[in-house]
Amino acid sequence: MLALLDALGLEHVGVVGHDVGGAAMLPLARKAPDRLVGLFFFDFVYPGIGPRMAAPDRLNEIWYQSFNQLDMAPKLVGASRESCRTYIGHFLTHWAYRKESLEQVLDIFTDNFMKPGNLAGGFAHYRGAHAARIAMMKGEAPRLPPINVPTCVRWAEHDPLFPYAWTNRLHETFGDLDLARFPDVGHFPHREDPDRAAHEIGAFFARLDFPTC
Repeated sequence: MLALLDALGLEHVGVVGHDVGGAAMLPLARKAPDRLVGLFFFDFVYPGIGPRMAAPDRLNEIWYQSFNQLDMAPKLVGASRESCRTYIGHFLTHWAYRKESLEQVLDIFTDNFMKPGNLAGGFAHYRGAHAARIAMMKGEAPRLPPINVPTCVRWAEHDPLFPYAWTNRLHETFGDLDLARFPDVGHFPHREDPDRAAHEIGAFFARLDFPTC
């Protein structure tokens, strides 16, 4: 990500992330805080979630993280367009609160994942993240000092994967935190209510006197 910023000639940026993208922002913020004007997150994995990720009532939500690491996973999911559409569609609609907003893009997601190598490439993330995920679930994630880049988190009210209660330890990771609930959406705030999501993002960076257009 730093190499991309250098290639684009961008010295200072604001970064927005969700879920896996949000998790990728944490090491970036620790490695190069001087390059970041601000961080904006929707629901994402951070160390403070800890063993809650593996609690018994979570197992029916996170099973895919183990399945996706199997060699047969991309073969099974990608056996046909219909099997891929069924698999991806399960997550898009199950995790959404405004389901129609995700149903509208299901075919676009399916066509993308059916391109050669895309399922295997996407699923490889779960292999790469496995060791850190297990350490977090065991409560063994390393304790690191807070990130002091100005940070805004808008956490979905109805996310079945990452409940809002999991925000209670965000202050341990971020020293300058603006946290609020994002109402009436599920796991995909930026897709379920894109206009409001864009407003929240723009308003945060405007408070930092950082141009967003």
